[in-house]
Amino acid sequence: MTERVFKNSSYLNAKSTTGTVTRVKDVSPTSGMCPICIRNCPFLCEIGLSTFRGREALYPEPLQFGYSTAGALKDFRLDWSHFNIHSRLFEVYGIEADPDKAIFENASTEITIGGIPHKLPIINGAFGSTMVARVNWPGLAIGAALSGISIIIGENVCGMDPESVITNGKVTYSKELKRRVDLYRKFWDGKYGEVVVQTNVEDQRLGVDVYAISNLEVNVIERKWGQGAKAIGGEVRIRDLDRAIMLKKRGYIVIPDPEDPTVQEAFKAGVFKSFERHSRVGIPREKDFVEDIEWLRSQGAKKVFLKTGAYRPSAVAYTLRLASEAKVDVVTFDGAGGGTGMSPVPMMDEMSIPTVYLEAWVLKCAQILKKKGKHVPDILMAGGFINETQIFKAIALSNFGDGPIVRGVLMGRSPLTAVMKASYFVELAQQGKLPKSFVEKFGDTPEKFFVAAPDLKAKYGERFKEIPWEAIGLYTYLHERIRVGLMQLMAGARKWRLDLLDRSDLMALTERAAKVTGIPLAEEADADQIESILDF
Repeated sequence: MTERVFKNSSYLNAKSTTGTVTRVKDVSPTSGMCPICIRNCPFLCEIGLSTFRGREALYPEPLQFGYSTAGALKDFRLDWSHFNIHSRLFEVYGIEADPDKAIFENASTEITIGGIPHKLPIINGAFGSTMVARVNWPGLAIGAALSGISIIIGENVCGMDPESVITNGKVTYSKELKRRVDLYRKFWDGKYGEVVVQTNVEDQRLGVDVYAISNLEVNVIERKWGQGAKAIGGEVRIRDLDRAIMLKKRGYIVIPDPEDPTVQEAFKAGVFKSFERHSRVGIPREKDFVEDIEWLRSQGAKKVFLKTGAYRPSAVAYTLRLASEAKVDVVTFDGAGGGTGMSPVPMMDEMSIPTVYLEAWVLKCAQILKKKGKHVPDILMAGGFINETQIFKAIALSNFGDGPIVRGVLMGRSPLTAVMKASYFVELAQQGKLPKSFVEKFGDTPEKFFVAAPDLKAKYGERFKEIPWEAIGLYTYLHERIRVGLMQLMAGARKWRLDLLDRSDLMALTERAAKVTGIPLAEEADADQIESILDF
């Protein structure tokens, strides 16, 4: 298969997310179909796959569920690459103007999010009931704790736990939720970051919030209204018939109906190999939401977060209005295109507001609230964040002169990638199957190729043996790459604290970026200062 030419809508009929391809590379820019479609084509395009598998073709490859994450393929015509960061020469902020002190290693990446101190402007999550989250949880949780950031346990964990004890419709014990909380706290220093339990419609019905607060001493509860990758509830695949039946009896929507004899026969015959489990869509109402947040605090929640998706601009306004009225501590806005464990591919590509556009709307609404003297919650942005340049830009864009409205970012797919990559390469090392080029560059044992291992070993001593290599991989990614990279950018901008980053640190590289955000184009930057500087 030759390299495809992507233009306009050419991606529609072949996507790596679904494992589909076309016979030729020069497909129609309107439909994505081959200009000449032939009967004896051996390839499965989107149309071809849909011919055989129907609704399965809506999702990332079913066989990869539990071992992968997925994100949007579409080019949204505006992302963080459409901005560059201004560097400074003469000004110095947040540190003494002394070359011996103003070095990048002295830049501080610490920030409070919802009143909770963080060593980095990052929260990991939300990792819910998908198998990929469960399997990789030790690396995710301990890696987050080592890095001094929060982690969010996502939706449906208790409902999906076969060992959950449900009494009179309420969960009274969940082995899996307890495991997840305990693993984070095993290396949590008690100061930086927190473990957050997210709840959706089914979780609230099961009383997961009360169980987490009262039995597990969880301090932070997050309500979930949606995510950027999809505008419908959480979804997972179930490969076991008995478990599918159990989940239906617990109140979940399971498709097809696992109690239907015809469906059971087809499943046993191998016509399909997994069931879909869906969560319900929440429909928030102002009075109910405000009362719910008050109730959560009365139950012992010290902080309350809200996670929402990339809904239309009016929904952004309503979300911030309700969050302001209820005095919510943190709101996460998740932009389209970021990623998920399972989501309809067409929905990831074609629905909802992409991240940069979304932040622009969030900031407009937040400014209106500020002018009115209303409570503005701390904001997290999500949707495709993987490195320090994006984080810098998201924070800087939000500071109009009185501190950043966006206090950090939520990262989901990239931490999972770090953990999975660490796990796989440790496995290869144990088997003596590491790529030769990798061994030549970095060594043949985890002790050698994880560059942060010596520092962690020195810090934790004998406890170092309790840290999984996957957690060390995540810590290396967050602490040794993103943290250091962010400090370098801050020093280049001559700003040694995160709260000093502001809109003057950015230039727009395209007219669309300038129009959407109000950031001046590169050729317009500092135009009003040049004549006055040269007037001498």
